[in-house]
Amino acid sequence: MTAEQDIAGNEGTRRYRAFLSYSHADERFAGQLHRWLESYRIPARLVGTVTRAGEVPRRVTPIFRDRAELPAASSLDQEVRQALSQSDVLLVLCSPAARNSRWVDAEIELFRSLHPDRPVIAALLEGEPEDSFPVSLVGPDANGVIHEPIAADFRAEHDGRKLARLKIVAGLTGIALDQIIQRDAQRQLRRVIAITLLTVLLTLSMALMLIFALRAQMEAEHQRQQAEGLIEFMLTDLRQRLEGVGRLDVLQSVNERALDFYADQSDLKALPADSLERRARILHAMGEDDHKRGDHAGALAKFSEAHRVTGTLLAADPRDPSRIFAHAQSEFWLGYVDFIAKRYDKALPRFLAYRALAEHLVRLVPGNQAYWRELAYAEGNICTIAVTRKGPEEQLAECGNALRTMERVARMEPQDRSLDADIANRHAWMADALRAQGRDVEALGERAKQAAIVQRLVREDPKNATYQQDWMLARYSNAQLLYSLGEKGRAEQLRDEARDDVARLIASDPENNDWRLWQMKLARPLED
Repeated sequence: MTAEQDIAGNEGTRRYRAFLSYSHADERFAGQLHRWLESYRIPARLVGTVTRAGEVPRRVTPIFRDRAELPAASSLDQEVRQALSQSDVLLVLCSPAARNSRWVDAEIELFRSLHPDRPVIAALLEGEPEDSFPVSLVGPDANGVIHEPIAADFRAEHDGRKLARLKIVAGLTGIALDQIIQRDAQRQLRRVIAITLLTVLLTLSMALMLIFALRAQMEAEHQRQQAEGLIEFMLTDLRQRLEGVGRLDVLQSVNERALDFYADQSDLKALPADSLERRARILHAMGEDDHKRGDHAGALAKFSEAHRVTGTLLAADPRDPSRIFAHAQSEFWLGYVDFIAKRYDKALPRFLAYRALAEHLVRLVPGNQAYWRELAYAEGNICTIAVTRKGPEEQLAECGNALRTMERVARMEPQDRSLDADIANRHAWMADALRAQGRDVEALGERAKQAAIVQRLVREDPKNATYQQDWMLARYSNAQLLYSLGEKGRAEQLRDEARDDVARLIASDPENNDWRLWQMKLARPLED
């Protein structure tokens, strides 16, 4: 059977909704249009209606596209002729390249010869019609009849892409263009409304989720603040009360419970700055208690971690007073560890850094009594090293500076009785500084001032272990000074009273290593 006979035998068979004819130069556009046509759904209200082209289907498929449909055809011409014979409509993509394509021209001629009564749709892509329409499209057919093609103009200044596509659908289905436009617009509107409603629902859902998340976050923040408020109480009021009765064992339990709270946090970096500062204060407190129990390695580890945290916070905001204050404490405690271990060359730079931070604080907030108090402590630390080393003179002068600064604090807050113990302590170190300079009689006057203050504090609060310790130390220091001045009987009496004091303190808290060290010192004979 010849190819012509085969085509003739299949001429009545309708397999394709349309045959897409185009030039290779327009292949990209052809592919896009082909995909759109095969995915386009006819508006539901138009499906099933009867037009000159028959009953309107749900989709305008299949569309024959020769380069896509026949990648392995043995005879392209034969397959194309057969596809043309089985197509309802010929869709021609018109462009200057198509006008010059003999294959497009041949496909138009063959389709019209096979189906003179079937429609040909011209889709103008670019150029003017006279430059883009193939000759066979606008020329007379074999019977001399000129057929006016259905035109869909894709040019932006004419129909444009959207309207041109709908014109093609109208030509393929026989539906009036205005009906397709109207129904398609309604469908698009319904789609927009549906998407808008979905978006609104999603927005509302997200808003509700956000509200729930915010409430949960607020509740978590509230609980965190409550927990940290309790920790703050444990670090301040409760700690001072426990120190007052000399219970290091209870203090250790308090510190560990506070530190456990932060250990349960999933990410310490995510904690607010004030929480990290509070954690550093817990580490300071625990390190202090470790040191009092004689666990110097444990104390150093906690002070070092606290120093790392406060240093990082200060670097992020070097003018924040609370961060300066927190880092000052870290510098002090690390210096204190070295001082107790008699590593004075390492302790002094820490104490100098502590003083520099305290000076920075009083410059930033000159009216803050607590910051001036911190400066007095810092000056006192440098005084301590100078007394221990018996010089140099400029560092011994810090003993007087510390006393004057603490007296200034007392004038700022005349109702704050807690300053009495600090002033007494400053008189004690002033006495030691005078002794280092050989001024023992003047030193005795400073010791008398210290003793008067401490004795009054013990009388007002006899159960306060801190005051009892200060009174024990005051009596012992006075005993040493009196012994050097030749009043050995009075000196021995004060030393014996100090021994009784420290024995009572140890009985109240056997774990306090500092008191045991003092007990050992008090057991030694007095020396000139």
